[in-house]
Amino acid sequence: MQTTVPGKPVLRTPRAAGVAGIVFALLLAAAMVLIRLGIPEGAEAVTSVGFTDTTRRNAVHAALVLVPFAGILFLWFVGVVRTHVGEAEDRFVATVFIGSGLVFVATLFAAAAAADAVLVTVHTPGPPPALPAWDFGRHLAYTLMTGYAMRMAAVFACSLSVMGHRFGVLPRWLTLLGFLTALILAFVSSNAPWAELVFPAWALVVSVHILVVGDRPRPDPTAGA
Repeated sequence: MQTTVPGKPVLRTPRAAGVAGIVFALLLAAAMVLIRLGIPEGAEAVTSVGFTDTTRRNAVHAALVLVPFAGILFLWFVGVVRTHVGEAEDRFVATVFIGSGLVFVATLFAAAAAADAVLVTVHTPGPPPALPAWDFGRHLAYTLMTGYAMRMAAVFACSLSVMGHRFGVLPRWLTLLGFLTALILAFVSSNAPWAELVFPAWALVVSVHILVVGDRPRPDPTAGA
């Protein structure tokens, strides 16, 4: 859908496209919760060698099914956001935005692969694996998700908030929420369990905002230049 202004057409975000971000946020949140429930951390993990709890195995299986679809929908979400920003985007910030989004998806998939390796390792026939093997896979999965994927998500949220603040394509409260989300993901998520859920929560809010205002005319960023 597009509207015209003097000189050139300006694209508007299709209202239905905002649904991609909402579904992404819900799928990612569900996958994160299932991983947390299925692969424990801390003292509880030591007693879980052998992964004999069927409920936990099923939780991880379900999360691994959801992650690829969440990644695909995240790419749609990136496209929706870029369409919403339109001509206002800054090339430097937009490059950081796209790059961090792609690295986030790649790292998220790597974390899912590590979780799958844990699942396969502890569910093989015969005696349960040694504690070091269990701990290695478990720590690798969580390090990729909370240490790397979430920091790329922080860069993603921060870069979008910068564009939203500079060009007025996002309301002030939403840009501030994006900066707060970036701070939590960058400095808190690796040490505070469940803190990574702020990213899908933020993405959900952004998607709902885009869905609501998608058909409203936005100010031309070149006006008055």
